[in-house]
Amino acid sequence: MKYTVVYEKITEPDYPAGYYYAHIPALDLTTHGLGIEGAKNAAKDLVKVWLEEKQSSKEKPLPENEFLVSTIEV
Repeated sequence: MKYTVVYEKITEPDYPAGYYYAHIPALDLTTHGLGIEGAKNAAKDLVKVWLEEKQSSKEKPLPENEFLVSTIEV
């Protein structure tokens, strides 16, 4: 299965430099990792665990809808 992942640089003072959030909007999941690759790997691991949980409880994960990402200035 394919899922869209949105990456966001973490700028909170509690995190060391270089960490990113990885948001998976279709599943309403968020994780984080060092750099984009670290966040991507953490997202893959999280989605795998999430899918295994769904399968073990006989639930079917919903397919992803189309996502568009944009910015606005206020």
